[in-house]
Amino acid sequence: MELTPKQQTIELLRSAQRVLILSHVNPDGDALGSMIALSLVLKKLGKEVTAVTSEVLPENLRFLPGKENLSSNFSGTKDFIISVNTSKIKVDKLSYKNLPEENKLNVVITPINGSFRPEDVTFSQGAFKYDLIVVLDAPDLDRLGTIYDKNTDLFYETPVVNIDHHPGNDYFGKVNWVDLTATSTAEILVALVESLSREKPLLDVDVATALLTGIIVDTGSFQNANTTPKSFTVAAQLVAAGARQQEIIKWIFKTKTLSTLKLWGRVLENVHDEAQSKFIWSAIKRQDFADAGADDSASSGVLDELLKTAPNIDFAMLLSEKNDGLHGSFRAARAGVDVSAIARLFGGGGHEAAAAFNLAGESLETRGHEVIQKIRDWQKSKVQN
Repeated sequence: MELTPKQQTIELLRSAQRVLILSHVNPDGDALGSMIALSLVLKKLGKEVTAVTSEVLPENLRFLPGKENLSSNFSGTKDFIISVNTSKIKVDKLSYKNLPEENKLNVVITPINGSFRPEDVTFSQGAFKYDLIVVLDAPDLDRLGTIYDKNTDLFYETPVVNIDHHPGNDYFGKVNWVDLTATSTAEILVALVESLSREKPLLDVDVATALLTGIIVDTGSFQNANTTPKSFTVAAQLVAAGARQQEIIKWIFKTKTLSTLKLWGRVLENVHDEAQSKFIWSAIKRQDFADAGADDSASSGVLDELLKTAPNIDFAMLLSEKNDGLHGSFRAARAGVDVSAIARLFGGGGHEAAAAFNLAGESLETRGHEVIQKIRDWQKSKVQN
């Protein structure tokens, strides 16, 4: 009988010794909470774990326990191996001389007698240092950003486990555990931790807190339309395991820096009501972030606040000029509205209730009007039908 994706994932994790954990660029609470939780669990099982995110943690997620397990440094390189045939001539000693002024490294091999010839020396590449890659909360490998772009060979030569809940997932892994009924990747990982715990207890307070953070963020503290009975059940299980629910709520929803509040003020000041098309949108420039003293993550959450007060709309959208280009975020205002379909118009994706896209290297000046007009036309056709 063929193993399920869950069973295959468990088998690969149990047999691997060196595991690389990755998620999408601009990681949110689900991505970061899932990465941290899985990293903590695998280290308890004696694995060598590297969990990499190239982004600075958003201020409202810096409370996460185990965040020190995340690394910003990544090396997907192989060893360069120099092999010497010693069947006829034996080595007395080996040394090297670093010559930075000549951009050289001389490897010096001293024979006991005789001399080595160029044909005695061969060169080869070593294997990658990871047995397994686990990609969390990412619908495709391109969403990993430069880590994938600069190390594509690593992903072809190393088994990849793809754990996700996005409907637009590309099923890019050797194993694809994609659960479209789950509210978050963190919810899926709870079942994984349970199965791995048969060997030893793994669901401690820190793991439970990291996983509950992912669920709370992706459900909007159980206010979003994607909330299911199972998400409540799993959350209750995590709270019973010691998850610090009130601390999560405090940092995610109740703690805002002055710079964030200034930026949100600019977002609210720029709100446009597309009454005929039944959506609202706002836009912020790079200069708005600079004037507020806010980083790229400070705009997170403002769309949810807009939805709480805007009646009779299908969705809200925010266009943000960020360091890597023009970023668009969507939140559905009611069930039955699929904002991921809109995000796909611009090469993005996500869930029915929450989605996003990024236009690399673009700005509001170069693409903003085009984006808004395309959404107006798309939404008008939906409203008329």
